[in-house]
Amino acid sequence: MKIRKGDTVEVISGDDKGMRGTVHSVSPKSGRVVVSGVNIVTKHQKPTGGANAQAGIIQVEAPMVSSKVALVCPHCDEASRVGYQVNGDGSKSRLCRKCQEVID
Repeated sequence: MKIRKGDTVEVISGDDKGMRGTVHSVSPKSGRVVVSGVNIVTKHQKPTGGANAQAGIIQVEAPMVSSKVALVCPHCDEASRVGYQVNGDGSKSRLCRKCQEVID
């Protein structure tokens, strides 16, 4: 996937369009990402035996489809598509399609 854990992303469609957040987790197999502060859902949770378990109605961040988010380039601070650049040693780097700068 072109989006990794720790990236800043912007939601490009849906109810949370325009919101930005940091990626908490990525699931490449299902093509979903969990973004902080985005796609908040209400969950009714039963009490369990664990010490950290919170019972009642709680707010959690739900996974969302990765095609609904775009990576925010750290150089131009805009949401853009991601390309790849092959380096001289054969490794790949992510590339911002708007400003052509290497992201990592």
